[in-house]
Parts: sequence; C-alpha cells; structure tokens
Amino acid sequence: MTVSNTIAAISTPPGEGAIALVRISGANAIEIADMIFRGKERPSRFASHVQHLGEIFTTENQLIDQVMLSVHRAPTSYTGEDLVEVSCHGGTLVSAKVLEV
Repeated sequence: MTVSNTIAAISTPPGEGAIALVRISGANAIEIADMIFRGKERPSRFASHVQHLGEIFTTENQLIDQVMLSVHRAPTSYTGEDLVEVSCHGGTLVSAKVLEV
C-alpha cells in the first residue's frame, strides 16, 4: 500500500536554538513551497540539494521569516519522496508559524 499524503513537521528538538528545520515531504511538497517561498526563483525550478535564500510569507502576504530553502527530489531524498527543507530562525514561535503556513 502506498500512502500519498504530504506531511510537514519541525525536525529540530523543542526549545530555543539559533536555527530550526521544518521539512515538508510528499507529492505536493514542492508545490507548497512555491506558494509560501519568495526568492530569486521558485522552488520548483531549484536544482536538487542546493540551498536558496528567500522569505516565507503567509497566504495573507505577511512576512514570517527570512529562510534558507532546499528541494530534495525523489528518489534521492531522506524519505524517497519529494522533500523540502526550510531552515528558519530558531525558537518555538517562528518555526511554529512556518509549519502552520
């Protein structure tokens, strides 16, 4: 049985730290990144395994954080699926807002 859900989670331990990592994995991961990330180009155009500087915005066009984002294309990702990694500022508030969007 193949599960085709796209999931997202904070991948760093809870608490205060300089950087938090949010991962999105599944068939719609890159499409979701295209909707929330603004940089020089869209994540769907990124080469696999290369980080890009940009910003994460809400659907209401509110800036959440300046981030580094990378796309890891299937099947050469941690999960074997398309995977997006967002490195944002650490702490519980920013990472929770990135996860929420």
